[in-house]
Amino acid sequence: MKRESRFRNKVVLVTGGSSGIGQTTAQAFAREGAAVVIVGRREEALLQTVKLIQDVGGVASYITANISNAVEVERMIKTCEERHGGLHVAFNNVGILGKPRPTAEIEEGEWAEILATNLTGIWLCMKYEIGCMRAHGGGAIINTASNIGAHQRRSGLSGYVATKAAVSALTRNAAREYIADGIRINAVSPGASDTSMSRRPGESDADRDARIKTVVPLGRVGRTEEVAAAVLWLASAESSFTVGHDLVVDGGATA
Repeated sequence: MKRESRFRNKVVLVTGGSSGIGQTTAQAFAREGAAVVIVGRREEALLQTVKLIQDVGGVASYITANISNAVEVERMIKTCEERHGGLHVAFNNVGILGKPRPTAEIEEGEWAEILATNLTGIWLCMKYEIGCMRAHGGGAIINTASNIGAHQRRSGLSGYVATKAAVSALTRNAAREYIADGIRINAVSPGASDTSMSRRPGESDADRDARIKTVVPLGRVGRTEEVAAAVLWLASAESSFTVGHDLVVDGGATA
């Protein structure tokens, strides 16, 4: 099979698909033949991503949903199933950094929001994706963790560190539970990538690039296309023996 058609006749769900890594990955899946369903909170941004895909002949639609709300996640999966008859691949990519501050200074509401988005949201998505995939013969799930968390720590980001480390552990545990059902679950852990999340408050792209050059062995931020390539590999038959893996894509920062 040609790489351009690895996902022909496949239905792919991408949460957080209206910008950054999610948007780039949604476009990449569409280029390789998938019908892509993009999920997020902001309808206007989702429509823009759908248009980017459709303008080059791809198949895409969107669903507005808050992935930390069980009712909305269940509706999201049911809508996807009603539109396309099933679900083959899910890329669970929603995440927030939180306001940088020491552990003891994090407000309870801030902590709850990070936990709900970064961890509970991933769990809820998997809960309903797994049910759908089991009913239709299997599939592949890729969760976005981070190179900050299980792989390294970062002062001032305890909420992010804790939840992303938990996503890595949750991914590996669920992978063992559901591989017998034909559902392969893996994670991708990007390092600093060319998105707004990689910039510190008030930092320009040039300032960020100069800072990253001193801490990443490769000497630059990652391109969103590079993370997308890793996600597509984990979703494809090319990685059929890869189960419960956390693939770090960070230019050597945690090597």
